[in-house]
Amino acid sequence: MQVLVHGSELAAATASAALASVGHRVWWWPHEDMDWAALERVDWLNSEPGLRERLDRHRERGDLTLIENLESLRRIDIHWIAVSPDQRESALSRVEQLVATLDEPLVLVNNSTFPVGTTERFEALLPRDDQYAVALPDMLEEGRSLATFERPARWLLGSEAEPATLRVQELLRAFNRREDVFQIMPRRAAELTKLAINGMLATRISYMNEVAGLSDSLGVDVEYVRQGMGADPRIGFGYLYPGCGFGGPNFSRDLMRLADVQHQTGRESMLLEHVLDINEAKKETLFRKLWQHFDGELRGRTVAIWGAAFKPGTARIDHAPVLTLLEALWAQGVRVRVHDPAALSALGEARGAHPLLELVDGNMYDALEGADALMLVTEWKCYWNPDWQRLKRELGAGLVLDGRNIFDPRYVASQGLVYRGIGRRASP
Repeated sequence: MQVLVHGSELAAATASAALASVGHRVWWWPHEDMDWAALERVDWLNSEPGLRERLDRHRERGDLTLIENLESLRRIDIHWIAVSPDQRESALSRVEQLVATLDEPLVLVNNSTFPVGTTERFEALLPRDDQYAVALPDMLEEGRSLATFERPARWLLGSEAEPATLRVQELLRAFNRREDVFQIMPRRAAELTKLAINGMLATRISYMNEVAGLSDSLGVDVEYVRQGMGADPRIGFGYLYPGCGFGGPNFSRDLMRLADVQHQTGRESMLLEHVLDINEAKKETLFRKLWQHFDGELRGRTVAIWGAAFKPGTARIDHAPVLTLLEALWAQGVRVRVHDPAALSALGEARGAHPLLELVDGNMYDALEGADALMLVTEWKCYWNPDWQRLKRELGAGLVLDGRNIFDPRYVASQGLVYRGIGRRASP
């Protein structure tokens, strides 16, 4: 098929690379807010496993062509839109431009996170009876975007026209071989389902964080509670890991979008608002534990932080807990040394040359120099099995604050270190 992909989001780059690799002829039209010259320099594109290499390979082979306008197009079967929420109006105008240029059968795929009902607005712009708009919400996971696109657990396809459904299924047939993973539903249902899924996941995370706080107060190891809850088949183990808050551009954005949808319909959600409030509060959890350990005497101390990205496998720090944590530490005069395998550049751009911030590239142990305590914020695999005796030598106060509960409290304590996790603790 001839596919036009419009957008500069991760979803657009991934779709372009994946669709070109299975025989489709792909034309990628980055959004003017971030053209290719800017895109090829961003950290998230170059750190996403295999993505940049795949894009470059198919550009060289001619399966994928970057365009800046519609002048070079003669025929399009699929118009795939993957832009950010604030680019909705420009996407609508681009659709008007496209149908004015190309008068032929067309399926428009809305792969963006827009307000519920936007796919219908797209279809209203299509003048022919054999032109359709469908909703196919972005379900990618940052850090493994190609894997989740090419081996999907599910596709939420909002389509109300059989010809459009068949064409999208054919477009994605190479990624749907093991079993039929399409869940076909009305367009508005697909748009709302995507938001509702992330709302439920956020609720589980925030509830587990509340349980972890209660466990701390009662002197209970939250791991026992998590295991007991997860063993109940009505609950399961998914997203029951307490931590120091979630972030990310898509997850946070979807929650705000869901809150907006409820507000616009006059149905305010106290639950969702509380979930968001809990998450913001949890981003300061490690700071509060540090404060408690030193009885508020923090000025002049140094803290090492391992991990800045909002999750492992990405260079992004959008809404990441580290941003809130840094502000809290700096307010108390704490010097911070941060190490991250991929996100230091983004953190430097976001927080600049702050006098109390040092970005440590290379060896993660270099961040420990002169530090009183270590905060683990992002659970990159390189942090899971550190040299504990080196940590004991380097950390002045011997304090390890584990924001992701990846360490074994008893083992850390047996190495002569003080361990404080999320609802877990142990001392030498």
